[in-house]
Amino acid sequence: MNALIIIDMQNDFMPEGPLGVKEAEEIIPVINNLMDRFDNVFASQDWHPKHHVSFASTHNKKPFEKIQLDHGDQTLWPDHCIQDTFGAELVTGLRRSKIRRVFQKGVGTDIDSYSAFFDNAQQRKTGLDEYLKELKVNTLYFTGVALDYCVKYSAIDAKNLGYDVYIILDACKGIHEDLDPILKELQEKGIHTITSDALAEL
Repeated sequence: MNALIIIDMQNDFMPEGPLGVKEAEEIIPVINNLMDRFDNVFASQDWHPKHHVSFASTHNKKPFEKIQLDHGDQTLWPDHCIQDTFGAELVTGLRRSKIRRVFQKGVGTDIDSYSAFFDNAQQRKTGLDEYLKELKVNTLYFTGVALDYCVKYSAIDAKNLGYDVYIILDACKGIHEDLDPILKELQEKGIHTITSDALAEL
């Protein structure tokens, strides 16, 4: 059984947001069209408390600097997707009525969570894997932002958890201009890349 996973399509990640991904709004209609091809559609949502460890403001540093935490390197980001704010809401225009359930991540103050499955130390689970296993889902198709961060780590975790994993390239946007190294890394891990047109032909 298949499922479509929509990663972090939230207001703060749109181009006008504090952590905007260039042209992210352009994939909204692509994702909306994809939803009709799946019975199971789920979304992840960054859901940070104020003063989150990943915020540059928490450490009086500049965005995109790096610090060392117990679990490894942490890139510091502009404040984003703070719980119960407009910026954390799923973006306007996304067909939320088609999404069966939203799984929140990054909910603890002390650790970031790029993946839709675990925090960055692989300790705290979001519940997504358990829910998918209950539904007997075995193949996942990923969309959303950012391809080189949260989509990437979600796809890698999904592969490690035993799913067959696809990334729908024209339904994703990344932060970096050159995404070829990321795509090569994902393909070397056995993660498939596909376009929405090719998916329609399967």
